[in-house]
Amino acid sequence: MPHIKLINIVGARPQIIKASAISRAIRNYYSKDITEIIVHTGQHYDKEMSEVFFDELEIHKPHYNLGVGSAGHGRQTSMMITGIEEVLIKEKPDCVVLYGDTNSTLAGALAASKLHFPVIHIEAGLRSFNKIMPEELNRIMSDHSSTLLFAPTNAAFKNLMGEGFRPENSPPYTINNPKIYLTGDIMYDNTLFFAELAEKKKAGFLEKMSLVRNNYVLVTIHRDSNTDDIERLKEIFVTLKVLAEEKDIVLVMPLHPRTVIILRNKLKNLYDDLTHCVHVKIIPPVSYLEMILLEKNCRMIVTDSGGVQKESHFFKRPCIVLRNETEWIELVNNGTAKLVGADPARIRHEFLYFVDAHSDLEYPGFYGDGKTAEFILNEILMMFEKE
Repeated sequence: MPHIKLINIVGARPQIIKASAISRAIRNYYSKDITEIIVHTGQHYDKEMSEVFFDELEIHKPHYNLGVGSAGHGRQTSMMITGIEEVLIKEKPDCVVLYGDTNSTLAGALAASKLHFPVIHIEAGLRSFNKIMPEELNRIMSDHSSTLLFAPTNAAFKNLMGEGFRPENSPPYTINNPKIYLTGDIMYDNTLFFAELAEKKKAGFLEKMSLVRNNYVLVTIHRDSNTDDIERLKEIFVTLKVLAEEKDIVLVMPLHPRTVIILRNKLKNLYDDLTHCVHVKIIPPVSYLEMILLEKNCRMIVTDSGGVQKESHFFKRPCIVLRNETEWIELVNNGTAKLVGADPARIRHEFLYFVDAHSDLEYPGFYGDGKTAEFILNEILMMFEKE
């Protein structure tokens, strides 16, 4: 097989975690075939949301950090494109690997495709069918700028087929003749690898917070659609607090700093009530290994995160989704995830159902065999071999 140079572009916490699966597979199986360069856009720029993950996941620091930071969509994306272009011109990689649906993903897709470097999109084909979401636009444009597209689920694969992509395309693969694949999910690779490590490295973490395994609910809220609508945010927190008190169960909330600021500034009385409630624990953002422990040992999860929805399934935990749509529709069809938006009645109904029924639910193997990263890297190498 030919030796290739691969650039990994990351920018947000989930992408750093996803990239660790690719980095680990390169280190363990493909070190003689692939040189990896990591470019961190700096989209998440504070230590707790970014740098700590490189340390904890034991992957080497990025070769480049663009330090873009927070800004409006246009300014942030344009700064990323400029920085990525400079790196691509200097490094001249054989291909560029992107993850998910952030502004970093879009910037990487635009910069690489316009310079005619093949784009490899991992987590391709996901659709919420809601173009109001910036992530939806990022997904679509990144997919249609890609040469190899790796869909993690049947639904994602069918979405790509519906948009004109064909799995039977023959090499050479290009942006005009892309190849799509149905793979597993590299986050499942990570879950298998890191779950045991978390128990070792973070022993006593739950006990330090006085948490009883299987007797707390994990809550994460960060999407603009929830945090920027004050009445919506208020309804969510009030409903969850009442339910926790009623069922005598603890809510553990590792909240994004931005969410905490909004609560303090615009819902001060509610924030004071939450911080003084014995059934609510608001904590700073946690590390990936700590998050794994919280997910693995909770009774259920309430979230507006796409990644956390999947991880709930990995650990066989029911999930209430504070959105009106999801990219992971197979979880909803399976009945282990429920879409509730911010409707108090729906939140209440599904919360009470899952508290009592969680042990009777089934969790099929939707996300592969834990070797997705190896499959992806092998197909990338095959693309260049066939050229």
